[in-house]
Amino acid sequence: MNKLPQSDDTLLVRTDFSDEAAWHTLRVAVTTPAEGEEGYQARLHIVDDPSYGGLTTEQVVALAPTEDDLLIMADKRAMNEAGMPLLAVHVREEDDEDEDDDARPERIEELRVIARDLWAVEANIAMANMDWEEFVEAADEDGVFRGF
Repeated sequence: MNKLPQSDDTLLVRTDFSDEAAWHTLRVAVTTPAEGEEGYQARLHIVDDPSYGGLTTEQVVALAPTEDDLLIMADKRAMNEAGMPLLAVHVREEDDEDEDDDARPERIEELRVIARDLWAVEANIAMANMDWEEFVEAADEDGVFRGF
């Protein structure tokens, strides 16, 4: 399987190919500027390739460029549930000062984000304006971030 492309924008990887209409709706939602938020929108590099269909979070992370610390997945749940809760994946190195930097293991954290609020997570994580934990803490009881 090919590595995911390198991009200055956050990768949005489609892993569910069961519903083209749902995919179209999701793409429109994440590429339309936010209303009332000065037109903010997520800076995304969309990967729409059936060879990535059905991949797990760990498989997508393994194929991503090593410098990517935020990945977005359009999986079956994102395609089928109200609000299109995309899977945001945050990858960070474990904090262990005794280990060699090249051998430091990764920690993968996941958060569901509804499509219309993806811009908030993507922009603030990309700019290091907010911490991942702030979005996790703001998620609803079902683990989905629906804005502040």
